[in-house]
Amino acid sequence: MKLPIDLKAVIEAATDIESARNTPVSVSVLIDDSAPGDAAAHVRSAFVGAGAHARVTVGYFAGPAFSPYEGDDMAVVVAGFSEEVGRRAAEIRAAGVPVMVVTSMPRLVADMAVAYDNPIPEGDLVAPEGVAGCDAESDAACESGGVAGANAQPPEILDAPIPIDAAAAAALDRRMGEWVVAACREKRLALALSFPFVRRPLSLEAVSATSLQNAGIGLVLFIPGADMPLMTLNQAKMLLQIAAAYGEPMSVARVKELAAIVGGAFACRSVARQVAGAVPAIGWAVKAGVGYAGTKAMGLAAVEYFERGGNIAGLAGVVSTATAKATQIAGDVAATPAGARVLSTVKAAVRQGAASVLKKTE
Repeated sequence: MKLPIDLKAVIEAATDIESARNTPVSVSVLIDDSAPGDAAAHVRSAFVGAGAHARVTVGYFAGPAFSPYEGDDMAVVVAGFSEEVGRRAAEIRAAGVPVMVVTSMPRLVADMAVAYDNPIPEGDLVAPEGVAGCDAESDAACESGGVAGANAQPPEILDAPIPIDAAAAAALDRRMGEWVVAACREKRLALALSFPFVRRPLSLEAVSATSLQNAGIGLVLFIPGADMPLMTLNQAKMLLQIAAAYGEPMSVARVKELAAIVGGAFACRSVARQVAGAVPAIGWAVKAGVGYAGTKAMGLAAVEYFERGGNIAGLAGVVSTATAKATQIAGDVAATPAGARVLSTVKAAVRQGAASVLKKTE
């Protein structure tokens, strides 16, 4: 079977992992001496022991005078009860270095920074999820560290640090990784290769973006078969990005594995064509929905596979299985009397998501 993509071109277009491996990264970690010990220890462990090309400097508020290193790619302030947190973070930002403020007491830290005229930008305040008194679904400001909120609790409750147990540590890693991916876009792959907590958020961003892009492709392309090459190319690039984040190169020698992976797009496309023919009124939504679901299933399977320590050699089988399952589900839905009604619910979500992606690419 001849695939509608140039495999060599896809591989060459993928991120150069070796280049990223050899890219120097520099991070300064500044710890408030009053920061809870478990939070400070967790952040230290996340950054210490990096690769040979990573420079990590650790300092303390009470230690020698700290000034941002002009070559830093990012900085971290581990916050406690000190009134200096906001000022220290502001000084680092003023030096042109993006700074993440990590804390297990987000509202207290945010309040004190405001009180001392050095507010911390909302996006830079990073804490584990599960802050006492927050209902994330009904009170977004509460989760993000804002002080106001319908579910706000008395100060004596809010001031208590969140214990960094296994669940909080995992949540904190995710939030820190998301911050790095957003704030350090030029070096985010190099940072992911140096610091493992960045890898999953970086991979999930690729999955989310590619899934929406493929939904948009199914939405806007009406030429029969024209969407297939673009969807498969997108899926191949996504898988290369995920593999790169986990330090697994995809070379020309792996053409067979890549062929098996992108071949899953043909199965998804076949189901989409059949369903669209059965319910032509929403055929465009069907194609968009199947493109989105198949791509997301493929990407999430790849992420979980690498998270469990898998290597590039076994990726094809894992992704093919995930794609087959997604295809079967789409076919099962289409075969039911309520299939058209179920698939029509894709319309609003796909339109909104595709519009968002298209706007970002303009």
